[in-house]
Amino acid sequence: MSRTALFPGSFDPVTNGHLDLVRQAARMADQLVLAIGTHPGKTSLFTTEERLAMLEGTCRPIAREGGCELRCTTFADLVVTTARREGATLLIRGLRSASDFDYEMEMAGMNGAMAPDVQTVFLPASPLVRPITATLVRQIASMGGDASHFVPPAVAARLKAKFADKIGR
Repeated sequence: MSRTALFPGSFDPVTNGHLDLVRQAARMADQLVLAIGTHPGKTSLFTTEERLAMLEGTCRPIAREGGCELRCTTFADLVVTTARREGATLLIRGLRSASDFDYEMEMAGMNGAMAPDVQTVFLPASPLVRPITATLVRQIASMGGDASHFVPPAVAARLKAKFADKIGR
């Protein structure tokens, strides 16, 4: 029986924390679907197309190494609706801290009530990537800081280019 896992997020930008979770999830599933949430009211630093390209470029080799097929998609509806549409029975959620756990437990409960056939799986972030958030990465890069320790090299280059005009590099 084939196992499909859905890992939803904004991925704005893709961080080393995301890669850590992709690495873990790829060992659990035959197919891993990375789903970028697109919400009209939310402004993203990178376009949906840019985020898809970053996911494909950085995560496909990791999934392949884990023996997993990778697909990338977008969604603007409920995560459980997307999981069902993609044939996923596992919903991947990362945990960095106790506050993440509290929030994610609430979400898992609501998702479980709406879609009991989709199981939420919590994956703990590895110690080296626990403090990394896309929000902090964007803030560092926007202020001229070096975010290369927190993102893959291709993403660091995109961040640098994105903010080059703003900070006069």
